[in-house]
Amino acid sequence: MSDTGSRPRAGRGEAARGALLVGPPFLYALLLLAVPLGAIGLFSFWTQDYLTLDTTLTLKNYREAFTEPLYMQLLLRSLMISGAVTVATVLLAFPVAYYVSFHVRPERKAMWIFLITIPFWTSYLIRVFLWKVILGFNGVINTTLQGIGIIDEPLRFILYNANAVVITLAHAFAPFAILPIFVALEKIDRSLLEASRDLGETHVTTFLRVTLPLAMPGVVAAVLIVFIPTIGDYVTPRLVGGPNGLMIANMIQTQFLKLNNAPMGAALAVLAMAMVGAVSLVFLALTRRYLRGRG
Repeated sequence: MSDTGSRPRAGRGEAARGALLVGPPFLYALLLLAVPLGAIGLFSFWTQDYLTLDTTLTLKNYREAFTEPLYMQLLLRSLMISGAVTVATVLLAFPVAYYVSFHVRPERKAMWIFLITIPFWTSYLIRVFLWKVILGFNGVINTTLQGIGIIDEPLRFILYNANAVVITLAHAFAPFAILPIFVALEKIDRSLLEASRDLGETHVTTFLRVTLPLAMPGVVAAVLIVFIPTIGDYVTPRLVGGPNGLMIANMIQTQFLKLNNAPMGAALAVLAMAMVGAVSLVFLALTRRYLRGRG
């Protein structure tokens, strides 16, 4: 009788301890994530005329966002630039992660990971300014190419346009892509690769049929880690993008800080988040279908 009575009390005690452990992180996430997102969503249904804020719920901001060509152009450009950055970053990061995982001796892998994370030691803003110097009309690339006689005048397509934004962001987010892919490759059982070779598969077919599917969790993580923050970046487009390299985040910043139209900026932010969420869900669905097909 005492045993049955003590079990519910023990269960309630464990539940209370669990709630005590989960409670602070939940409140932290609620205050720093859910509340700001809810405030942005609410703001997007209000209107503002410079200093006068009208809290009447309306869809005016969303109608303007869909009917104003500039907003749609910036949204599509942001999607294209972020997609290009993601593809370039992951394609360049995978060989690096593969080399470190399969061709570097175990005792030296920590040193390689250390070297990969060195860019984090410098300010993001300094790295952007360095790329501005490298890609400039009188920068390292143009000066070198002119010095060896390959070009007669500076290349103009590598700065103050979308190309410069892609190059700069791909470099900035390369470590974020390398690390998750490396972790996924490290978890692959090497005996599976040996079995594939013993069954007559070549290095290429082994990679396509065994290594790549098993590394897909890391690839998916790298894609999301790069794609989601780059579409909201406004520092890099402002410094190296020029008029043709500006993204939706720059317009959101302008609405909040220069035009004093927070509701319109909030509506654009909500649309950007919705677009990112939709693209991410489609990517995850396609990846799941690919893995099922490989299975």
